[in-house]
Formats: sequence, structure tokens, C-alpha cells
Amino acid sequence: MTTYRDAGVDIDAQDEALARIRDLVHGTFTRGVLSHLGSFGGLFDVTATGVKRPVLVASADGVGTKLRVAFMTGRHDTVGRDLVNHCINDILVQGARPLFFLDYLATGRLQPGVVEAVVTGLAGACSDAGVALLGGETAEMPGFYAEGEYDLAGFIVGVVDRKKLLDGSAVQKGDVLVGLSSSGLHTNGYSLARHIFFDRLGLAPEDHVEELGRTVGEELLEVHRCYLDPVWPLLEDGLVHAIAHITGGGLTDNLPRVLPEGLGAVVKVGSWEIPPVFRIIAEGGKVPEDDLWRTFNMGVGMVLVVAPGKLERVLRRLRKAGERAFPMGNVVKGSGVTYDHPPEGYPTGIR
Repeated sequence: MTTYRDAGVDIDAQDEALARIRDLVHGTFTRGVLSHLGSFGGLFDVTATGVKRPVLVASADGVGTKLRVAFMTGRHDTVGRDLVNHCINDILVQGARPLFFLDYLATGRLQPGVVEAVVTGLAGACSDAGVALLGGETAEMPGFYAEGEYDLAGFIVGVVDRKKLLDGSAVQKGDVLVGLSSSGLHTNGYSLARHIFFDRLGLAPEDHVEELGRTVGEELLEVHRCYLDPVWPLLEDGLVHAIAHITGGGLTDNLPRVLPEGLGAVVKVGSWEIPPVFRIIAEGGKVPEDDLWRTFNMGVGMVLVVAPGKLERVLRRLRKAGERAFPMGNVVKGSGVTYDHPPEGYPTGIR
């Protein structure tokens, strides 16, 4: 006789994983949740939000090859936070408050301890942001993934009142770009970063780098920041014309996504300090400057587009909230992004 376990799928391990994460998931439930863990579908009452003309905003994403660093280090409690925070930021740029999150975790051989670590990160980030971890799927697929590896994806739904929807139409020539600092690479550019750190420079995750002040693994697993708390009060008061989440494509590709036709952006390089990890990547891989700006966030995780008359108020409130915020350019007539470099010798952090 041949059982499902003989074929590589252990239903008992799935049950154990579910038992481990049950309390974590229930701890995220908000008053709009109508279902319970184990239902075929998650239920959420959108009227519980109190939004008069609700528009649902949805997004899906993954963690990318940052997962490879988690495999190399054996640390799995950060990638779930990366995923939730990334998805929250993606819908925040349209003015949406996140409501609930769904995850998909697929692996070759299910290890309950690894599943628990991943979901600990997912649930922690959801709880921090007031988001319900409404459901998900854990799939064991023997022969499809290498031993010890998994893939992770997330799906988020938020709500915005139609009159407060950010669609870029309010942006005008002369508006100011306000940058919010990133915590590092976030979740983009890891194929290039891993190649340079591990292949070109010959470093290992446990190697300490003096300029970083920590190990390579710690730097590369730094959690993708969530900008909900500092940005939401500004949205409620109508102080922002548009927002760009600086992910894959960097400033070069993401800023134009929120600007109306006929308008572009000038970014003043040197307006902020570029973190050392990007200098190490630039020098270690001899990466062309265009590739740097189009691959990495370069120290800017989110950009707010603000009217000049509201700039000081926005900066004051962000800094009071503990945010490192800085004017970094302007909206101009034209298209795309132009980089205005400082005079030779200015300490931008990139040589």
C-alpha cells in the first residue's frame, strides 16, 4: 500500500502547523471579521469601517529572492513582516486603510516550526497595523521545491472613501517631493545584492561588516518598513497630493506612476544620506549609476507629493512622529525622473 505520506505529503504536519498558528491568527481579528480560521473563505463586513462611499483597494505581492537569505541564515520570522508591510504600503499610496490580509505559503516538505516562524511575522505585522489575518493557504508540494525552501505571497484588501482616493489628479507643477527614509533594501534588488555580497565579495551571511555595523545577514534581513502610522494622519487631513512606494524600479520607475501626463520629477541627489549598504553594492559590483537608481530605493522608501504651502506643516508633523523626512525635489513640466547631482565631492555616499 502507498499512502499520501509515502508520496511526500504529511497531513499530520499540516495539522500541527495549523494548531501552532491558530492563536496567532485569531489575535489579529478585528471587529469586521465574521469568519474563523479553517473556513473555506474569509468573511469581512465592510460596513464596520464606517466609510460612506467605500472603494476597495487590493494588491498582491511576494518577498522575492530575499527568501534566499532567510534560507541561508535559518531565520524565518522577518519575511512575513516584509510581506505584510510591503502590501500595506502599496495600497496606502492610493489613500486606503488596510482591512485584511491573506497569505500563501508553499513548500516541498512542511516543517511546522518554519511555518510558525513565518506566520509569527505575518501576524505581528498585521497586529501592529490593525489588519486582520483573515485566512491563507499552506501547500506541501513534494518534488516541486528544494529541501528547506518555500515561497511566500500575500494579498491585501483596504478601503478608501471615494472622495479621498489618491489618483495623482491633484498633483501640480511646483509640488514638493518629500522623502521618507527606508530601512535598507526592503524587498527589492536582492538578486543583484546577493550576487555582489556572496559571489563578487565572497562574504557569508554571518560575516561582520564594519561599515554596516552588523553582519551581512542582519543587514539583508532588515525588515521592510511600514509607513502607515506616520502617513495616515496626513491623509486624513488632506495634506498629500500623491504618494509613491519606492519598490522594484526605484525612484526612476515608481515616481512617474503617480504623476499626471505632462509632469515629471527632478530629484536632488544629496538631499538625504544614502545608507552604506548601497555604497558597498555600488563599489563591490561596479554597478552603473542608472542601474542603482532603477534597482534599489537608495535610502528612500516612500515619497509624498506635497503642495509648497503645506510643506512645513507636513515636515513638522512627520518629524514629531519620529520620521526622518526630507524635501528631495520637485514636480516639473515634462516626463520621467531627472537626477540633479550635487557638485563634485559632495558626500552623497555613492562614488
